Amino acid sequence: MTAQEVRAADEVAMEALGGALATRLRAGQLVFFRGELGSGKTTLIRGVLRALGYEAAVKSPTYTLVEPYSLADLTIYHFDLYRLEDPQELEFIGIRDYLDGSGVCLVEWPERAAGTLGIPDLEVMISVENSLRRVRLESHTEAGEHVLAGVK
Repeated sequence: MTAQEVRAADEVAMEALGGALATRLRAGQLVFFRGELGSGKTTLIRGVLRALGYEAAVKSPTYTLVEPYSLADLTIYHFDLYRLEDPQELEFIGIRDYLDGSGVCLVEWPERAAGTLGIPDLEVMISVENSLRRVRLESHTEAGEHVLAGVK
């Protein structure tokens, strides 16, 4: 639908961008995060969680595949599919239950799911250019448009 590009100079800027996304997230939304290892996907998600009031450590759920965060008004499911060997593994963790609309699913490495997740509301693609991060945000649904509208 629409796209927007943002440049982030450092970790603080990445977290701030995550905070801007957080203000418009609603239950039932699916957001994909793409980028090379170390590009800042988890940092961006940490910014989302911090803006929603989560204060403890935010780690990437590389080995557990999903980390739930129950916050005051919203449940966030943070997926990291980097170590996913077969998309069928998602069935074993009950992926359909996570996608039932009761929480927000933030998914790192969605390409490893081989299309089993469906179309995201918003797609976040991070590329590294020297010390800068170029973040391209693309909405694919009206819900994604709503989130994208909160990014300046």
